Amino acid sequence: MSVKKFVLPISGVLLFVIVLFNADESRFPASVRAVVRGLKLPLKIAALSAREPDAQIAVPVEGVRAGQIEDTWHAPRSGGRLHEGQDIFARRGTNVRSATEGYVVRVSENQLGGNTVLIAGAGGRSYYYAHLDAYAPGLAVGDYVTPETALGFVGTTGNAAGTAPHLHFGVYAPVAGAINPLPLLQAERGGATTPDRFMGD
Repeated sequence: MSVKKFVLPISGVLLFVIVLFNADESRFPASVRAVVRGLKLPLKIAALSAREPDAQIAVPVEGVRAGQIEDTWHAPRSGGRLHEGQDIFARRGTNVRSATEGYVVRVSENQLGGNTVLIAGAGGRSYYYAHLDAYAPGLAVGDYVTPETALGFVGTTGNAAGTAPHLHFGVYAPVAGAINPLPLLQAERGGATTPDRFMGD
C-alpha cells in the first residue's frame, strides 16, 4: 500500500472535521442543523476535555452559598449505597444553573434521579443535576452552557419524592469516578433567593 493511498483519505477526513467543527450551524437548513450539531458535539466535548478541570465552580442553586450546604457526601443510602454527591436544599422551583461551562450531553428521566441533566465540562468531568421539578424551557442536548445558563428548577422527582425539595449535584472525573463537589463549590450564586417559579414547599 502506497503512502499516498493512506495519507489522502486521512487528510480528507481531517479537513472534513476541521470544516465541520468551524461550521456556522445557522447557515444550514433546519432539517440538517440537528445532524450537524450531533456530529460536532463529540468534537466540542473533546476540545473541552483537553483543558484543565475547573478548580472552583459556582453553587448551582440560586441564592445558596457554599457554607450553607450540609456535607452529605458518602452518607448511607438505601440498598447499601453511599451518597455520591451533595444535596442542596432550596424552595421548590428555585432556579438551577450550570455550575460550570460545558455542553449538555443528556436530558432525561430515571428512577433515582427523576428529571436529570448531565453536562460535560473541562478536563473530562461530568456534572449531574437530579430531582429537577422541571427543565428550563428549550434546554436540549448539544447546548453550550455557562454558569449563567438555566438548566431547570429544584424539585423532588425520582426517589426524592416525599423529601424536602433539593438538587442532587454530582461531579464525576474520568478516572476517579464520583468526587465530592463541596470543596469545588466556591462562588456564591447571585440573584434573589425567591425563585422565578415558586411552587410551594
